[in-house]
Amino acid sequence: MMDTKLNLLIVVALVSLQSHLQFLPKCVEAAKSNVHIVYMGEKKHEDPATTKMSHHKILSTLLGSKEAAKNSMLYSYKHGFSGFAARLTESQAEEIAAFPGVVQVIPNRIHRLHTTRSWEFMGLKYHSSKNLLTQSNMGEGTIIGVIDSGVWPESESFKDRGMGPIPSRWKGICQEGQLFNSSNCNKKLIGARWFIKGILAQIQTPINISNGEEFLSARDNSGHGTHTASTAAGNFVENANYDGLAAGLARGGAPRAHLAVYKACWAFERGGCTDADLLKAFDKAIQDGVDILSVSVGNSIPLYFYVDQRNSIAIGSFHATAKGITVACSAGNDGPTAMTVENTAPWIINVAATTVDRAFATAITLGNNLTLWGQSVDTGIHNHGFTGITFSDRIAANSSDDSAQDCQPGSLNATLAAGKIILCFAQSSTQDMPSAAVSVVEAGGVGLIFAQYRSDGLGSCQHIPCIKVDYEVGTRILSYIRKARSPIAKLSIPKTVIGKWVSPRVADFSARGPSSISPAVLKPDIAAPGVDILAACKPVGKEKGSGYKFMSGTSMSCPHVAGIAALIKSVHKNWSPAAIRSALVTTASQTRTDGSNIAEEGSTRKAADPFDIGGGLVNPNKAVDPGLIYDAGTEDYVQFLCGTGYSSKAVTGLTQTQVNCTKSRIKVLNLNLPSITVPNLKRKVTVTRTVTNVGPVDSVYKAIMQAPQGIKVKVEPQILSFNKTTQILPFKVTFFSTKRVYGDYRFGSLIWTDSKHIVRSPISVRAILFESYVDT
Repeated sequence: MMDTKLNLLIVVALVSLQSHLQFLPKCVEAAKSNVHIVYMGEKKHEDPATTKMSHHKILSTLLGSKEAAKNSMLYSYKHGFSGFAARLTESQAEEIAAFPGVVQVIPNRIHRLHTTRSWEFMGLKYHSSKNLLTQSNMGEGTIIGVIDSGVWPESESFKDRGMGPIPSRWKGICQEGQLFNSSNCNKKLIGARWFIKGILAQIQTPINISNGEEFLSARDNSGHGTHTASTAAGNFVENANYDGLAAGLARGGAPRAHLAVYKACWAFERGGCTDADLLKAFDKAIQDGVDILSVSVGNSIPLYFYVDQRNSIAIGSFHATAKGITVACSAGNDGPTAMTVENTAPWIINVAATTVDRAFATAITLGNNLTLWGQSVDTGIHNHGFTGITFSDRIAANSSDDSAQDCQPGSLNATLAAGKIILCFAQSSTQDMPSAAVSVVEAGGVGLIFAQYRSDGLGSCQHIPCIKVDYEVGTRILSYIRKARSPIAKLSIPKTVIGKWVSPRVADFSARGPSSISPAVLKPDIAAPGVDILAACKPVGKEKGSGYKFMSGTSMSCPHVAGIAALIKSVHKNWSPAAIRSALVTTASQTRTDGSNIAEEGSTRKAADPFDIGGGLVNPNKAVDPGLIYDAGTEDYVQFLCGTGYSSKAVTGLTQTQVNCTKSRIKVLNLNLPSITVPNLKRKVTVTRTVTNVGPVDSVYKAIMQAPQGIKVKVEPQILSFNKTTQILPFKVTFFSTKRVYGDYRFGSLIWTDSKHIVRSPISVRAILFESYVDT
């Protein structure tokens, strides 16, 4: 009887266990935890330790124990704002979102990086005694923070010769890690931190550091962060060059400014920059005491609203700006398509990219003695004699498809390609010159001429000489190949040529406005050089060379503006981030070296408009003395957010100060920006602005309006008279539509001048017959 009962109990237990085992995988799957950011707005406690304790208390309440909270939390944000990143299941994330003081809980995401002559080109000549570089003492005493992929500290650009003492307000550290210790910092590179918890939790796979794909420290593996940091504030380096090209004195925009590097972007497979790591970088930079932040990272389209934690750059930069830190961000590299501009928050300086007046001219001599010109950065690997040349389509491995035309992988017949220069025509944006070169090398070719619609930025092909030409030159070479019985060509070594090309042009890759998320805010704000910029980089291979490299992207234009902002900050220590942005925008240039309008490198090569370059190409020497500035502060941005339609709760969550949007709401058109954009003019609209005189006390300014086509404009008053007691004055601009049909954007400008200063605000207006979104 006992045996029967025992057997029965065993059977019941086994059935029960089997049932639980079948259910277990579903439980495990449902309970999978991912990193979430619990955002709590402005910090309530001045003491960071108290703030961190409050975070642990909330998490302990949710998870049931202090130990569980400790194991779950990645970061506590406790300096510039309040919040934390923790591993949570979806149900836990939903539960904690209802806790008192929690503004928003969102999952962690991955963002991507936006990847010497330029300073001379913009007028900051080192030996001149009458420019911003000397007036600001080259940025001495300012601190530029760079949120990027780290730094190669041994670079000559980060030596501290000639540097002044580290500012006493500096609170940062030189964080140690793999191949990085405190001795890597000095009076130039005064701080370095690294943040990896967010990306590790996101990819959930171990990192193999033995293969050199990354360093678990602030050391830069990709070279991107080193390049941007040295562009912003690199020290003087004699005879910097890339294989002999662009040789000269390399320096950053503010060569005597101090640098602090925050590594939040990682180069290993599936790497990038996560929200959690980016927010921690902003938080620490605010605590450390930087004056300027350069952030060449972006969100992808579609953009998230500014109060949404998924827009971590907008959130982090808001808190930085509220603390008086000027934040410059890259516009993105998805141009020339409209509405691709990223980092569009009105408190950010958004930077587009242009060319400079330098080229690397390379001669192509054909067998009929015709010499044509392209560009290349490949030196020292040329066969200097005449060599056979052929068109890639003639030597296709498979004649039934068109993959050989732009030299796709495996598309070329190795027997026919061997020993020849190959001419390829780009068919799409998916194939670039370095990729085509790999196909040519694999097929035994000895050189590449790559014809494409004019595309900015040169890449090295390393193993064979590569020359980029436009379709016109490519077609002339093809015509020769088709006519000649035995076509031959000679490729020359590239030469650095300055001042022979009309510049600048807006780079084809530079993202364009209008802003898809807030069309009443003009973005980009400003443009700066971003094509073939020579700056410090991680040395590659045994031949470490000069440690300098060309890179192109709005990633390169952003630190140019950060460096200039540091120079302006050195002269005007009390200016707000908005004042610095205003000075840059209203003094920018709209003309090229030949006096014509800046052109954009897009499908039409039209004259650039404000959606291409904002105010124009940055002019550092004029920006330090703008005459008038359009200032704004945290309260103005709060009113803007209310006016955009965000709820009182959402805006309160961002600022953590009680906001009543029914009282604070203003028209978004009236945010005191140095530009005016009216995206939905039906019949009539009036915009208000306020200017602050920063020039002579008794200045008198007169308005000059260049009205957009089809729009009538009235400025009141037309004269602004300042005196000792009145240094801030308002004015109104009223727009009247004369169109009877729905129109596209039209552009103009408003200029205030006292005969010495020209204070120019770009204007963009679109006339409409119906409302497509919230009335502004």
